[in-house]
Amino acid sequence: MNMDSFSTGAKFECLLFDMDDTLYPMSSGINLACRHNIEDYMRHQLSIKDSEVPKMCLDLYKEYGTTMAGLKALGYEFDYDEFHANVHGKLPYDKLKPDPVLKQLLLSMPQRKIIFTNADKAHAAQVLSRLGLEECFEGVICFETLNEVEDSKSDKRILCKPMLEAMEAAIRIAKIDPKKTIFFDDSARNIATGKAAGLHTVVVGTSVLVPGADVALESMHNIKEALPEIWEGTNQLDSDSVIQPASVETVVLA
Repeated sequence: MNMDSFSTGAKFECLLFDMDDTLYPMSSGINLACRHNIEDYMRHQLSIKDSEVPKMCLDLYKEYGTTMAGLKALGYEFDYDEFHANVHGKLPYDKLKPDPVLKQLLLSMPQRKIIFTNADKAHAAQVLSRLGLEECFEGVICFETLNEVEDSKSDKRILCKPMLEAMEAAIRIAKIDPKKTIFFDDSARNIATGKAAGLHTVVVGTSVLVPGADVALESMHNIKEALPEIWEGTNQLDSDSVIQPASVETVVLA
């Protein structure tokens, strides 16, 4: 654990969370089901040869951040909403159960809390609802936040993590100070970009540090033991010093 980044004495004002495989474990099977749905879409909607799909799906993910962004970059034309409906609309959301332990931890954190996901707003709402965490976050920065829906037929590239441009856009949209923000993500490359953008970083789902990570957190349930700095001074805060939520130009969860 590299705590140098957390020993500056600065109070944290915002916590920026990835969602999938971060707020819940990869063992849920949602990630695998999502990949299968993407491959099916490539076969049936884009008419890509069955033998080419698995490798192409993975290669595009590695090169462009998401397979969707890679397909767009290669010139495939498809409707964003249709893609998301096919990929996320068929996911086994029933595998996600309410997490009252995580909910209590999140609600006890005095900082602003924002979701930053590559997924669309419908998927984000479904996941947070299934986990019982929809009341824990000020807002969600998602696919629609970074990409104009009306541009689905244009040549404009899709903006997503781990692009530095996407990370900087999220920082700007949320109006946060990177030096006073902790970024949580399960992806090593997203963590590296977060660090490049000036954020404090926590890689989730592993006990092994990755390049750019300040802390490795095997489970979000262990966050209080791993990062007590988040709660430092909470008992001494008066009504004037409590960090108040600011408006986020994105999908705000009621």
